Amino acid sequence: MAVNDVIRSGARPLAIVDNIHAQVSDPQLVKEWLKGIVKGAIEAECVVPGGEIGDVAEIVKGVADGKSFDMVVACIGELAREEIVWGNNVKSGDVVIGLRSSGIHSNGITLARKILFKRWGGKYEPYDVPEGLDREIVYAVLEPMTIYVKPVLRVSKEHPPKGLVHITGDAYQKFERLMMFSKGIGFVFDNFKLHPIFKLIRETATELRRPLTDEEMLKTFNMGWGFALVVDRSSADSVIDSLEKSGVEAEQIGMATDTQGIIASYRGRRIKLR
Repeated sequence: MAVNDVIRSGARPLAIVDNIHAQVSDPQLVKEWLKGIVKGAIEAECVVPGGEIGDVAEIVKGVADGKSFDMVVACIGELAREEIVWGNNVKSGDVVIGLRSSGIHSNGITLARKILFKRWGGKYEPYDVPEGLDREIVYAVLEPMTIYVKPVLRVSKEHPPKGLVHITGDAYQKFERLMMFSKGIGFVFDNFKLHPIFKLIRETATELRRPLTDEEMLKTFNMGWGFALVVDRSSADSVIDSLEKSGVEAEQIGMATDTQGIIASYRGRRIKLR
């Protein structure tokens, strides 16, 4: 997640450091933690110059005794001032291109937990395989976030974007930040490709008589797209081709308008998100 946040400005990630608070720093657990950190660093093409692990059993309490931990990762990147992607030149008619997410990513985990897992008032045990999923539900919920560093930086060199958005907390409301820099614009989104986990969350919430509105879903979850580029319409096809060649599924998911606000055209309705 941290490296995706850094590239949102157009910067190249240089290094990450981790800070792990553990209930017990069991050697096998430490090995697995570090394997994940190294894998992410390689994918983001940055180094891990340092990190820290502290045993704080009196603070960290989790589901499994002796296995609980809290991991924080920070990232630093670099770019020249003239290369910063401010989002200050977005115009009506510009195209929003979405990059496919791998699942829930980092946003909506608490809500998903309350709906899906019995321990927090939901329906399923962690290793149940509900209809519509092809694996245990716990693995579907915790599917690692896609790291977009290589494809985004590569396509940005060829076709400098007008805006970049990491679709995490607040989901599509995050495009409001571009509206702050490019006055008088808004956005309309009309292409959502839900992973099975999102459909399961919505259906299970309804079954539990705690239905989630479409508005709440769109304000919480990435709904299939984890990162977005705003580009001039004339370069949209080239940007999508470049991203596809990098191994990322990419499609037009919306566009900038001359009407302020963020609108989602979803399931036959126009929903105002901001």
